[in-house]
Amino acid sequence: QVQVVESGGGLVQPGGSLRLSCSASGSIVSINAMDWYRQAPGKEREFVAGITAGGRTNYADSVKGRFTISRDNGANTVYLQMNSLKPEDTAVYYCNIQGTYRRSEVYTSLFDSWGQGTQVTVSS
Repeated sequence: QVQVVESGGGLVQPGGSLRLSCSASGSIVSINAMDWYRQAPGKEREFVAGITAGGRTNYADSVKGRFTISRDNGANTVYLQMNSLKPEDTAVYYCNIQGTYRRSEVYTSLFDSWGQGTQVTVSS
């Protein structure tokens, strides 16, 4: 199977920056989409940013111009650089990675794995 682990969350003042990281490990054959989501207290989980295997990026309107997603294919890692943070960015941030893993010597299967989440708090 595939394990996904996020890191980099914390407490930051409004206007500050944070960089989140998310790495996948296991019998990975290939990775397709790598996405970031977030969930604020009392709200549903929402899409934040995504990047395809080819490097095409997509952002939620609320973070365009402030957040940048990137990936290191050799390290199976995706990053989220968050600048000009606002209190409304406070949430648990989750990484979602989709791809193919080796299930046996012969067979591969698709995976769609989530990390455990990392807390981002923007407050003075």
